Amino acid sequence: MAETIGEAMDAGWDVRARCAWGRREGLKSVRECRWKHPLDIVTLVATRGRVFPLSMLSQRMRCPVCGSRRVAIAYLPEAEPPRLMTMARS
Repeated sequence: MAETIGEAMDAGWDVRARCAWGRREGLKSVRECRWKHPLDIVTLVATRGRVFPLSMLSQRMRCPVCGSRRVAIAYLPEAEPPRLMTMARS
């Protein structure tokens, strides 16, 4: 199990974000924000460093549509880790 974004990148995981702002703001009903988007893990590693904890990523995000700080992050491990390509020598 990966604990940092560097380990998640090495394992070939996908990262997706969605706005977690609900349908209510206090006692009022408001329109739910439906923003969701896949995140580029290479860019996350380049901007935050390989040792950035996966558990802290949602605290550093903001929805670009509604501005909410409630963003849910989904880490989707691939069924099979990526294989390194090797050249066969004859």
